[in-house]
Amino acid sequence: MTGRLHHLAMGTAVTLLICAAVAWLSAAPAWRSLPEDTALVRLSFTHSGDRSASCRDRTPEELAKLPANMRQRQICDRRRPPIYVELDVDGAPVYAAQTAPSGLAGSGPSRIYERLLLPAGSHSLTVRMRDNPATEGFDYAAERQVDLRPGQSFVIDFRNDVGFVFE
Repeated sequence: MTGRLHHLAMGTAVTLLICAAVAWLSAAPAWRSLPEDTALVRLSFTHSGDRSASCRDRTPEELAKLPANMRQRQICDRRRPPIYVELDVDGAPVYAAQTAPSGLAGSGPSRIYERLLLPAGSHSLTVRMRDNPATEGFDYAAERQVDLRPGQSFVIDFRNDVGFVFE
């Protein structure tokens, strides 16, 4: 019986020691996800390029060769064009990329994800996007003056019905 009590006491002591070590490790090493006095700005969205630039009208001869149920006047390429995005912080360019569409056939949306660490304080953010290669300049643009707090996570998103959203 004494051997059994000894094992029970030792098992309890080891379990308490492990629990105490885990509790200490969960709070003791100070870890910060962001450096002090900085904020995180994320440019993160999914958007499909405009295929209308690659569309063309079929000729009357082409339409006559097709069965009646397949006579579409306009045909478009399945592949979507890449989108081009620029981000400026306080007037200086910090991100510029042309992003290809996703998917095996290139028919999916382009995905943008960029993280920027900025000093806390007031900043001017300007974001621009071109989703149609046939246009000059940019199809969408937005500028916002933001006041970033230390440790803040700020997101720039894009929604088709609204445009760029700063959250």
